[in-house]
Amino acid sequence: MSVAELPESAQNYLKVVWALQEWSDAPVTTSVLAQRMGLKPSTVSDAVRKFTEQGLMLHARYGTVGLTETGREHAVAMVRRHRLIETFLVETLGYRWDEVHDEAEVLEHAVSDRLVERMAAVLGNPTRDPHGDPIPTVDGLVHRPRAVPLPDVPAGSSVRVARISDSDPDLLKHFADHEVVLDAELRVLEPAPYAEDVAVLVVSTGHRAELGRAAAGAVWVSPL
Repeated sequence: MSVAELPESAQNYLKVVWALQEWSDAPVTTSVLAQRMGLKPSTVSDAVRKFTEQGLMLHARYGTVGLTETGREHAVAMVRRHRLIETFLVETLGYRWDEVHDEAEVLEHAVSDRLVERMAAVLGNPTRDPHGDPIPTVDGLVHRPRAVPLPDVPAGSSVRVARISDSDPDLLKHFADHEVVLDAELRVLEPAPYAEDVAVLVVSTGHRAELGRAAAGAVWVSPL
């Protein structure tokens, strides 16, 4: 069965469960899912129970939520759709990186498998989306970059931006204003005494950016 044959609600749930586990080891629970999806916990619990009975999810009572092999295959297919659409919107239609997430959320349910693969071919089969998230291959392989959150990097380190979370469009605009963008080379600076911010120097321009801890946590970097 193609992921296109699943109901839209199933597509959404599977994709969100997978995405919550992609960059975090924190357990996925029904309450976490409810918060992420903006739904009532009871609604999410009922949906998880249904998808578990359908063989798409794994869920022990009051425990964590996971995906079966079939559920994972469908989830990764949805992630591939979403990230290819985001890339197409930026690379071909001239969208900004802070504009594409919501558009892709709508379009990912409407496109056919054939159109997704035509977009991939036109784009040259890209391996990452405009925010640095890996685009799964058509076979379901995901090559996550070797990267860590910026706050985990000690002062004095030189790093390259590998990925920036796209969960907050306003934050993406903030990063762009401070030149903290994909592939930018950063030098992590010593913070001011008692400061909570993460200070970085954008090497190519000499711009100094002071990022709050929450903002810095959305930036993932790789060593040079």
